[in-house]
Amino acid sequence: MTIRTALFTQKRMKQLQTAVAVICFLFMIFPLYWLFSSSLKTEASVFARPPEIFPLRPTLEAYITQLNQVTFDILGSFKNSLLISFCTMVISVCLAVPAAYGLARFRLKGKNLIVFLFLVSQMLPQIFTLIPNFIIFKKIGIYNTYWAPILSNCTLAIPFSLMMMRAFFVGIPTEIDEAARIDGCNAFQSFIRVMLPMSANGLAVTFVFSFLFGYQDMMYSLTYVTDSAMWPVTTGIYNVVGRYGVEWCRAMAFGCMAVLPVILIFVFMQKYIVQGLTAGAVKG
Repeated sequence: MTIRTALFTQKRMKQLQTAVAVICFLFMIFPLYWLFSSSLKTEASVFARPPEIFPLRPTLEAYITQLNQVTFDILGSFKNSLLISFCTMVISVCLAVPAAYGLARFRLKGKNLIVFLFLVSQMLPQIFTLIPNFIIFKKIGIYNTYWAPILSNCTLAIPFSLMMMRAFFVGIPTEIDEAARIDGCNAFQSFIRVMLPMSANGLAVTFVFSFLFGYQDMMYSLTYVTDSAMWPVTTGIYNVVGRYGVEWCRAMAFGCMAVLPVILIFVFMQKYIVQGLTAGAVKG
């Protein structure tokens, strides 16, 4: 009787956990659903009372208007976003991964202070660095170029990537490095041939999030780039703000198009992202 009661209780607990997980999922996914459903409505339907949970007369008018407008080239802005994001990703990974390996494997004077400063840099709001970066970029002549938002986004992506990869490298036994040295590898060869393949999941997470740091940028691009033809897609949301209010259907359609690349990245990379984040959390 006791065993049967325990099994019954365990089954009920699993059902309760599943129900809580489903509720949390619906709670988190509802804003995305409302974004998509509102993009298929007319302006009057958006403000209907009671609210239309499902579009009664779905239309693609908002998407057509957004793609055909002349005041903001959304396709060109996607190109700008991809350029900024790709360069941010490459620079961040190339700098952060070797630095993470050095902080994880070598005895460096002041190593703990360096790690602490990287942690502190992640806590600072973006707005704190706007004026210092503005002065620097004006001095070195990269203001109003793609390099200004790229380097600014790197200041966010590099600390995150470094701390993420350091957790992976710390979790790999040092005996593996010693075995590689015995086989004739130096520190650089051990890093390239042994450590990087063993931390492939962490590299995948680092690539994805470094790319997203560049893709989600709006503040840096608006501050350091005055030429609207060089603005990324995130800045286009201002185009739906008119003199007399916000065109909500177009805003929702724009949001759907802007978030689509992020959704595709997570759909195709979710296996590596989940493995990388869980492994990094355990090893860290």
